[in-house]
Amino acid sequence: MRIFSQSARFTLLALLSASTLYCFYKSLRLKRHAALLFPASNPSSSSSPRGKLFFVSQTGTSEILARRLLRFLTSSGISFDLVHPKDYEPEDLSKEALVLIVASTWEDGNPPPDSGFFSNWLAESADDFRVGSMLLSRCKFAVFGVGSRSYGATFNAVARGFSERMRKLGGLQVLPVGEGDVDAGDLDEVFDVWSWKLISVLKGGCVENGDFDGSKVVVESDAETNDGSEEDYYDDSDADGENGAETTIVDLEDIAGKGPSRKTRTMTTSNGTINGEKEMVNPVIRASLEKQGYKIIGSHSGVKLCRWTKSQLRGRGGCYKHSFYGIESHRCMEATPSLACANKCVFCWRHHTNPVGKSWRWKMDDPIEIVNSAIDLHTKMIRQMKGVPGVKEERLSEGLSPRHCALSLVGEPIMYPEINSLIDELHRRQISTFLVTNAQFPEKIKELKPITQLYVSVDAATKDSLKAIDRPLFGDFWERFLDSLKALREKQQRTVYRLTLVKGWNAEDIDAYFDLFSVGKPDFVEIKGVTYCGSSATSKLTMENVPWHSDVKAFSETLALKSKGEYEVACEHVHSCCVLLAKTEKFKVDNQWFTWIDYEKFHDLVASGRPFTSKDYMAATPSWAVYGAEEGGFDPVQSRYRKERRHRPKNTD
Repeated sequence: MRIFSQSARFTLLALLSASTLYCFYKSLRLKRHAALLFPASNPSSSSSPRGKLFFVSQTGTSEILARRLLRFLTSSGISFDLVHPKDYEPEDLSKEALVLIVASTWEDGNPPPDSGFFSNWLAESADDFRVGSMLLSRCKFAVFGVGSRSYGATFNAVARGFSERMRKLGGLQVLPVGEGDVDAGDLDEVFDVWSWKLISVLKGGCVENGDFDGSKVVVESDAETNDGSEEDYYDDSDADGENGAETTIVDLEDIAGKGPSRKTRTMTTSNGTINGEKEMVNPVIRASLEKQGYKIIGSHSGVKLCRWTKSQLRGRGGCYKHSFYGIESHRCMEATPSLACANKCVFCWRHHTNPVGKSWRWKMDDPIEIVNSAIDLHTKMIRQMKGVPGVKEERLSEGLSPRHCALSLVGEPIMYPEINSLIDELHRRQISTFLVTNAQFPEKIKELKPITQLYVSVDAATKDSLKAIDRPLFGDFWERFLDSLKALREKQQRTVYRLTLVKGWNAEDIDAYFDLFSVGKPDFVEIKGVTYCGSSATSKLTMENVPWHSDVKAFSETLALKSKGEYEVACEHVHSCCVLLAKTEKFKVDNQWFTWIDYEKFHDLVASGRPFTSKDYMAATPSWAVYGAEEGGFDPVQSRYRKERRHRPKNTD
C-alpha cells in the first residue's frame, strides 16, 4: 500500500511538472505572437524593419490611395516603404515582417499588366506543394481593394486573391480585406475608415469578434468627429497626376483625392445619397465633368457645346452630320439624359469620367425639366460666343434656337427610364433627335418611339474584340449586342451602324463586320477613324492606332463591294475621317443620293401619329457632300480655316 502511494505521488508529480512546462511553453508562444502582432517598441525605431506598402495600379487610383495611407502611417510614427510590384523581387516576401497592399482590379478580374509577375508568383507559390504553407509565417499583412461593383463576381477579385494566397502561404492577416467601389461615390470615406482601423491594429489595438478597439490609438486627425461618424475626406494635395504633373482629365477610377475641398463641396451621406435618394453624379464626378466643360443638369444629365457648333457659328464648316444628313451644326445641341454607361470603351473620348451601371438605380429627374435646362444652358453657351471673331449676328441668332439634339454626349441615353417622354418633348419643340446606343439594352431599343435617326455603336465584329474594346459590364454582352442589332432591324425610321476603326484592334475584321449587316439591316453605315484624345491611363491607344482617311476609304469600299450593290459609298467628310455607306434601294433614286433629311416633313409625320418610314422624309444630298467630290464633304458656303502647326524641330544632333 505504501509502495502504491509513493508510485501515485511520483505519477502526480510528473503530471504536474508536464502541465507546468506545457503552460509555460504556451505562455511564451502567446507572448511571442502578441509581440509580433503588436510590437511594444516604437515601430519607427531603427531596430524594427520597415514595412512594405505596395500599390497595384493601372489608372493611378491605388497609387494615390497608397500615398495617402503612407502619410497617415508616417504621421502616426510607423515607417513604411512605398513599392511598385514591378520593382520588387517577390522571392523577398519571405523576409518581410509587415506588408500592406492597395490593389486595383483590371480587365476580367486580373491585376494591371505591370503587376502581373508579382501576382502570378503569389498564385504559383500558393499552389506549389514544394513551397509549403509556412513561407510567409513571419509576415503580417493587410489588403485594400479598388474596383467596380458593376462587374459583379470580379469585383475586387485581385485584392481577394492576394489575401487568400498570402494566407495559404502562412501570412497572418491583421485586418479583413477592405473593398472600395469607384462607382459608389464613397471610395475615399471607405478607405479612410479602413486605414484608421489598420493604424489602430498596428499601434496595439486589439481585435475581438470582428470589432476593433482603437482606444490605444493616438492619431491627430479631423477626419473623425467626436460622435464617431466619418466626414467626407478629400486630400487636395493629390491633385497631381502620377508623374507629378497636373492633369486636366480625371478618370473615374482616379477620383481618390481629386474632389473639391470640404468647404466647397455639397455634403452627402456616406452612401452617396441626398435626401434619401442616390445621386448618379457625386461631387467628385461633377467637379471632373465641369472641369471639362460639361454643364450638369440635375442629378444625371448633361449638355456641352460641340466644337463643330462653334465652328459653324464662325462660318468655318460643319461636322460630318451636316455633310451626310443636312444638320445645321450651329443649331445642334449635344446632350444626354444619362451620364451612366454599361461599357468602359478603350477609345472613350470622355476618359471614363462618367459613372457605369447595368440598370437604372439612381434618383430620376423629370424629362421636361431636363429639356428646359438643357436648352437654357445650351443657349447661354451660345451667347458667350458673341464677339468671337467670325461669329455673325445672323448665325448667332439662329444658334439660340436649337433645331437638332444629338443624344450622344456621353453615357447611355437609352438607360434613362423616361427616354420616350424626353423625345416627345424635343419633337414637340420641333427639335430633331439623333440617338446613339451602345447595343447593350435591346429591350429599350424595342420600346423606343420613332426618332429622327437611331444609331447603334458597332465597335467590333467578333465577341473577343468587342470584349477587348468595349470592356462591357454584362456577362452576356455578345448576346445583348446581337439582340440590339435585331431590334434595330424592326425600326421603320432611319437606322445607322456606327463603326469606329481602331488600327490594330478591329480594322482587319472586314468579313466579320459584313456578316453583321444581315443581322440589323441598317439604312446607313458610318465608318469613322478613332479620334485620339490624348494619353489616358485607362486606354492603351496611341496615335499609331488612328487610321488615315485613306484607310477608312479603303475599308468602306471593301465593305461596299462585299454587299454586291446592296450598299454603296455615298458621302465622306475628310476632316472627320468619316465615310458613309447607304442602302442603294432606298436612298439612291435615278442615280442621285438622298441621304439628307427633310426635318419639317419628319416633324409633320410625327405629329400626324400615322406610321411612316425612313423613305418618307429623305431629301437630296448636295453634290459637294457626295463621295469623291472635290470638296471632300466641306460645305463650299463655309470658309475653310487651317491652323498653323508650329511643331518644335527635331534635334538632329
